[in-house]
Amino acid sequence: MFESNRKNLVNNMKEKSLLIMFAGDAPYRSADQKYKFTPNRNFYYLTGINDTKVILTILKTEKEVVETIFVQREDEIMAKWIGRAISKNEASEVSKIKTIKYLDEFDNIVSSYINRLGINKIYLDLERQSMDIPPTQSQDMANILRTKYPYLKIKNIYPKIIKLRTVKNDYELEKIKKAIDITKSGIEAMAKNIKPNMCEYEVEAHFDFEIKRLGASSHAFNTICASGKNATVLHYEDNNQVVKDGDLILFDLGAEFDYYCADISRTIPVNGKFTDRQKQIYSIVLLALKAVEEEAKPGLTLKDLNDIAKKVLSKGCMEIGLIDKEEELSKYYFHSVSHSLGLDTHDVWSSDNKLEKGAIITNEPGLYIEEECIGIRLENDLLIVEDGCINLSKHIPIEIDDIENLMN
Repeated sequence: MFESNRKNLVNNMKEKSLLIMFAGDAPYRSADQKYKFTPNRNFYYLTGINDTKVILTILKTEKEVVETIFVQREDEIMAKWIGRAISKNEASEVSKIKTIKYLDEFDNIVSSYINRLGINKIYLDLERQSMDIPPTQSQDMANILRTKYPYLKIKNIYPKIIKLRTVKNDYELEKIKKAIDITKSGIEAMAKNIKPNMCEYEVEAHFDFEIKRLGASSHAFNTICASGKNATVLHYEDNNQVVKDGDLILFDLGAEFDYYCADISRTIPVNGKFTDRQKQIYSIVLLALKAVEEEAKPGLTLKDLNDIAKKVLSKGCMEIGLIDKEEELSKYYFHSVSHSLGLDTHDVWSSDNKLEKGAIITNEPGLYIEEECIGIRLENDLLIVEDGCINLSKHIPIEIDDIENLMN
């Protein structure tokens, strides 16, 4: 898969150009500790390598394409303390790249490409979500190259990678399906073990254990385990309150498997039985979920899907007297219904993208009624196909009767 990803990206590069991609390094925490390392997802998409500090270069000239991986030299002392870094042979086996060099050779090789081969364009991943994010290794490299070689054209490869990553191949689909299957088991473990007067983190612990037991590499994101009024906070993550008899509890969570993510939401009654009012609100959200799934297909935008969800939600809320007109829905529904899913939970996506075959998106309508301490969100993961979509998480209980039966 990674060879094919690189080939597709090279087709988007100009001749006399050089791509440089960094795996990254674990950020410093404090004292002698670092945060857990996870590879830059665009680097991983092109190499399959998940080791720290590794660099990929792809040289494209009129005559050839040269791919090179740069790894750390063997360090016997560090190997005894923290384990061995990826070797040349391992890097080649994973990435299917034949030319493997050491990191201390990187500067000279890049200089020779520029000076000897007349490279005039450098492609770097210059993604930046906001101004206050610290500079990345790619951004630092851009500044270095501009200083030392002011005639070079620095190009941002990120938009090209976005386009490729939007459509998932069979390998990626299987990884995401596995992540969803693991998530299903974790949700069921929570539903079967929850009891009134537990703490939210006790409920969450059942999910953590189950997904770890089944081989999840990590959580796709910080778990939301929000009971009662907490469920009306969209990204509540404290997970430290007592769950009360008669309340609902909202789960928004996912397992990560080989760096591919699941993203599922379910809302269940703490005591195993929905009240009539809870059923009423839940049914409106479920109708919106089903309406989006029914309409999702190539050619639509995520805004189109959100408009579909809002129409159903506002109609349901007006019918039960919660709002008087559609414009008031924003008091109880204030997010979008969908985002892309893949190597990132909120996966790469351009705002003007239209859905196409092979995209995987979430479907997550909700209603959040703070004055009633009711927050309900339901979320499935959808694969866009030629004439519609396939619900990849349809085997996770979501109907009221199925949830109550699971819990009782």
